[in-house]
Amino acid sequence: MPDKYSAVWVSHSSMGDFLKCPRAYYLKNVYKDPKSRKKIGVVNPAMSLGLAVHDVLEGLARFKVEDRFKHSLLDDFNKAWERVSGERGGFKSEKEENETKERGRQMIQRVMDNPGPLTEKTVKIKEHANGMPPNFYLSEEENIILCGKIDWLIYSPDDDSVKVLDFKTGKHDEKENSLQLPIYYLLLNNLQKRPVTGAYYWYVDREDVPKEVPLPDAKEAEEAVLSVALKVKDAREKNEFACPSGGCFACEPFEKILRGEAKFIGVGDYQDLYLI
Repeated sequence: MPDKYSAVWVSHSSMGDFLKCPRAYYLKNVYKDPKSRKKIGVVNPAMSLGLAVHDVLEGLARFKVEDRFKHSLLDDFNKAWERVSGERGGFKSEKEENETKERGRQMIQRVMDNPGPLTEKTVKIKEHANGMPPNFYLSEEENIILCGKIDWLIYSPDDDSVKVLDFKTGKHDEKENSLQLPIYYLLLNNLQKRPVTGAYYWYVDREDVPKEVPLPDAKEAEEAVLSVALKVKDAREKNEFACPSGGCFACEPFEKILRGEAKFIGVGDYQDLYLI
């Protein structure tokens, strides 16, 4: 039986980092500051906006269907925003923060006006022990574990099935070759027994209703995700994480931290946070 403690853990975000730039992957997911022994992270407005909006929308799963919209989600949003306000959220001016917060407020209002699938039943994949995200062995032979959290699962009691719903707060559509949906599909097929009958992206910045996207083929999904995961494992074993461009938009913010050109903001759950 493979050892989980020595396994290579991969997720949508970490593999996305690797595909953008191996150096960025290393600095974000592997490197630890020699003094604090913590990983390093960069705060920015887009990330903070996403965190606050997701916190509110995903939090609705704690309520019964009939109670989800009995209170103002804008109040929840204001509370969630307190955790990302100011420099801790990557904001360099009050104007920048106010404009970003207003975008988030409009997203929440859009969902309140068009709750759609959030008025339906939902289920969750259980988290693993010690607060670890849902995970399974993508490959026991290669000792690779795939993990991830899914924003929302729409439950259909008529056929005891689930549909994936992912909230999008960015300005751009998810790319067609994104590994996100294949990863979600693999997680659901391996960690619960209900059939997966649909998937949706909800661009809450501009769309009143979720956009249906085709489900991936199970075999093709596994092959695509494992292919990238093996590249991550190979890079870790060889300790080879060079930026193919000799410096790029993905790794440069982290390089600035190493050069002492970033402002230390504070400590997150497991990271030292910096403002560029």
